[in-house]
Amino acid sequence: MEEPEANAEPPPPGLRSLLPPREFLCSRKGQLLLAESVLSFVIFICYIASSASAFMMAPLLEFLLALFLFFAYASKLNEKFKGLYWPLTDFLRCVTAAVIYFAISIAAVSKYSDGASKAAGVFGFIATIVYAVDFYITFNDLVTFLKQGSSESPEMRKSEDEDSDSDSD
Repeated sequence: MEEPEANAEPPPPGLRSLLPPREFLCSRKGQLLLAESVLSFVIFICYIASSASAFMMAPLLEFLLALFLFFAYASKLNEKFKGLYWPLTDFLRCVTAAVIYFAISIAAVSKYSDGASKAAGVFGFIATIVYAVDFYITFNDLVTFLKQGSSESPEMRKSEDEDSDSDSD
């Protein structure tokens, strides 16, 4: 039996390259996005199985958005595409998701009597809490960034004004 050489190349990554990095999965943002994705998918399945199937579109959209942001943050697309203001986009997504989940959960629990609707409502309340925690954390990051940006912006404006050519001369 042959022993592998010490300088042998590692095997190609294959499907492992599609998985997010471990440090992102251990981060708070990664765990929140993963929880949002899982909860949204479970709620979507519950609404499909219930008589409240009219509400299934909101969890489906939130699942797709959370999944997109999960892989966007994991693959660091937010650092590559600077044109989109990622924290604000994420904040607005979380606020609207929390409000929508709260509203449809109340409707599902109070209006429909089947078990799948009740389960979707309970999971919707849990999702509301998860999204609220996410938008609270994102809001704090957003405020910190805006305070940092506002303290630097007058200096940057002065240097831009001094360097720019004016046509009013």
